[in-house]
Amino acid sequence: MIFVSIVEDDSVIRNNLADLINSIEGYKCIGSYSGCESLINEIEDNLPDVILMDIDLPGISGIEGMILIKDKFPSVDIVMLTVHEDAELVFKAIKSGACGYLDKSAPEKKIMESIKEVYNGGAPMTTRIAKMVVSSFQSKTEESDLTEREKDVLNLLCGGNAYKEIGEQLFISVGTVRHHIKNIYEKLHVHSKSQAVAKAIKERLV
Repeated sequence: MIFVSIVEDDSVIRNNLADLINSIEGYKCIGSYSGCESLINEIEDNLPDVILMDIDLPGISGIEGMILIKDKFPSVDIVMLTVHEDAELVFKAIKSGACGYLDKSAPEKKIMESIKEVYNGGAPMTTRIAKMVVSSFQSKTEESDLTEREKDVLNLLCGGNAYKEIGEQLFISVGTVRHHIKNIYEKLHVHSKSQAVAKAIKERLV
């Protein structure tokens, strides 16, 4: 069972998401909030696996709330659900700990697939957001010490692939993927997948 909480100030969207999640076997919405403050007050006693978080919230913003939550509960995966297309906002959200970034026009199937994907270690993005991110790769502005294979691994990591999927696409073992990612973290001076993805996008390393 995947336990999900929702933070969305639009009651119609919030209720529709809760109904959707509860209608699918293997998923349960355990919290539905109009703001980060309510979630933060209850999260310790009602800890979800995945949070769908609107980025534009009254009071504590989605990104600010995510930073507070990830600091205290680093195991919780957070997917930003938003209408924003600002590249800098995407980078900031990912760098702050977001595991995925979906626009609110995403179909219900994509939202459910993304919850499962992030729960299994992926980093989902809707096609519109992914295209915006990929476009930032077109001109490389900074040389890095990454090998070509490490760049391949990082590129797939940025695309939301889990370690097993990266291994299958590159025809290498999961252990080898972990080894490459360890080297990537060291070379980029980061300590997590979200930081590595953020830096790769921000500095156009792949």
